[in-house]
Amino acid sequence: MINMAPLALLVSFSLLLPSALAAAGVICEELPQDLCSFAISSSSKRCVLESYQRGGGRTEFQCRTSEVAVERFSDLVETDQCVKSCGVDRESVGISSDALLEPQFAAKLCSPSCYQNCPNIIDLYFNLAAGEGVFLPDLCQAQRSNPRRAMAELLSSGVAGAAGPAADDVGESDAPAPMAYP
Repeated sequence: MINMAPLALLVSFSLLLPSALAAAGVICEELPQDLCSFAISSSSKRCVLESYQRGGGRTEFQCRTSEVAVERFSDLVETDQCVKSCGVDRESVGISSDALLEPQFAAKLCSPSCYQNCPNIIDLYFNLAAGEGVFLPDLCQAQRSNPRRAMAELLSSGVAGAAGPAADDVGESDAPAPMAYP
């Protein structure tokens, strides 16, 4: 006869482990490099991937807590599905509004799979676009109806001539939540 006590103990422990990790919350400095970007800490601050030089000219990366506070989210590590749907890259160091100038990126960001299902990423780019004087819902509407016109409008807003702000430089606004995808 097989003793089931060790198996029951193992199953019980495995059920408790995720809740214990969740109780600890998201601490940016403890996140691995491949989960850092687009994460939000327990204190509702965005996590950012930073690079630095080690001896011998070797570049290393570390996840840090930024000063950017997020009103609507905390304790969040963005899903792989949202990263893929929105066309963002977890390996990127810094985030710029310049990505909005790329038609392929704007199309993915404005797609229903991203815009309707990934509020953290939409919130971030909503604020980046607002920093450049662009209202993301209007850009997405133009992107859906006429992608060339959307790019022309964005270029005329002055985004192309500006070095877009890094995520660290963009404060969260009291702007309304992004509109639902029509």
